[in-house]
Amino acid sequence: MNAQPLKSIVIVGGGTAGWMSAAALAKALCPSVQVRLIESDEIGTVGVGEATIPAMRIFNDTLGLPEAEFVREVKGTFKLGIQFRNWGKLGDAYFHGFGHLGHDYGPNPFHQLWLHQMLAGKAGDLADYSLHSVAAPQGRFMTSPSDAPLNSPLRDFPHAYHFDAGLYARYLRRYAEKRGVRRTEGRVVDVQLRATDGAIDAVMLEDGERVSADFFIDCSGFQGLLIEKALQTGYVDWTHWLPCDRAVAVPCAKSGPALPYTVSTAHKAGWQWRIPLQHRTGNGHVFCSRYTSEDEATATLLSNLDGKPLADPRILKFTTGHRRQFWNRNCLAIGLASGFMEPLESTSIYLIQSGIGRFLNLLPDQRFSQTLIDRYNSQAIFEFERIRDFLILHYYANQRVDAPFWQDCAHMAIPDSLVENIELFKDSGRFFRNAEEMFAVTSWVQVMIGQGVIPTGCHPALYTLPDSEIEKVVGMTRQVIANCSAAMPMHEQFIDRYCRAPV
Repeated sequence: MNAQPLKSIVIVGGGTAGWMSAAALAKALCPSVQVRLIESDEIGTVGVGEATIPAMRIFNDTLGLPEAEFVREVKGTFKLGIQFRNWGKLGDAYFHGFGHLGHDYGPNPFHQLWLHQMLAGKAGDLADYSLHSVAAPQGRFMTSPSDAPLNSPLRDFPHAYHFDAGLYARYLRRYAEKRGVRRTEGRVVDVQLRATDGAIDAVMLEDGERVSADFFIDCSGFQGLLIEKALQTGYVDWTHWLPCDRAVAVPCAKSGPALPYTVSTAHKAGWQWRIPLQHRTGNGHVFCSRYTSEDEATATLLSNLDGKPLADPRILKFTTGHRRQFWNRNCLAIGLASGFMEPLESTSIYLIQSGIGRFLNLLPDQRFSQTLIDRYNSQAIFEFERIRDFLILHYYANQRVDAPFWQDCAHMAIPDSLVENIELFKDSGRFFRNAEEMFAVTSWVQVMIGQGVIPTGCHPALYTLPDSEIEKVVGMTRQVIANCSAAMPMHEQFIDRYCRAPV
């Protein structure tokens, strides 16, 4: 066997993507592989991805980061889901929680029992049957107790985080450098390609240093310094499906107790996020520049803050989509360098995590097998496309009649894969997860129902069960959920007890 293991990897760019990559490589490969990260403090980072999904706990656990220490270091709070306001109709609100919907009843998912009762006019709101959706608006939170009964909703209680992305990057930097990662302060001014195969040979720094490596990871953000400017990989543009192309972001002073969920409020040409941290609140307005100006969008954001702005509003420009290849020759794009999915469902940091994990699973040697590269790219594209469909659903399934933006979204042509999911759900409330796509049935059900996609019937198997039995199960589930929520501590109390950051 003539395989030559990688001896060196250079990461270009810091921020969340760069330091998550460095930390993961340090854990998995150092000291056998030399890992070096090049970043410039003058360039800065985007830093708007401050909300996550539960999968982030896997990343932190893999690194061995204690949860309480992590939350303190990043001045974080906990997250049980996202509340969507004005997305279906003006005045509407629904909750996309991370937890289960009730308990499955034999082979029947619980939402089918709820659907049976809802169509008969005997069920409450879908949110009443999810502990996450009940506890979050009440401001309650706890982690799963080890002694919870097997059938308790608290037994498996997934959660995610809100955190300061800049503090997380610094936390991971300390972790990575302690394990052998070398950081270089500098700006890349040129990329040298090999004449033999067009792969990256080295990057040139502003101070004249030439940095070579076996493999390069591009974490340079939207510009894609390596993957695009040097390798000219190309980009797949999805703005015809996800038309927002701008965001204005600003932090504000904390106002009241931090609630354990993100708020997404739809405005006339986009939507606003609200992310509560221990020390401040993160805010932003994602919008489409064809329907509103940057000044109008900024005014809308500032008029809907809960506290005093702590900085000047910052405009970000983006094109939703992804590189035609995430891995090209000896270069892998991670984070914004690989593509952009607006933060509607907090997938940005997950996609960093997923990209790093996929690379480590398909770790090449110096032959850079095209088989590995092709498999990586096909899986990454599949993942992006499935998330894309889920995001499009939020825009397409609306009944807003007050703004041209929303009316145009409701009448746009959508991907066939999403058409099939909607039609299947309309028929009988069914959804089938495609392989390992990120969002599972509970997420699709909550957003479909929340956006007003109501099935005309339920699974035929439900009609073989006595109505009284279904009614009993659904009623008991609602009561158990309410009781469990009432027994939980308040979110701020939980933070005070376990992970309050120093002032």
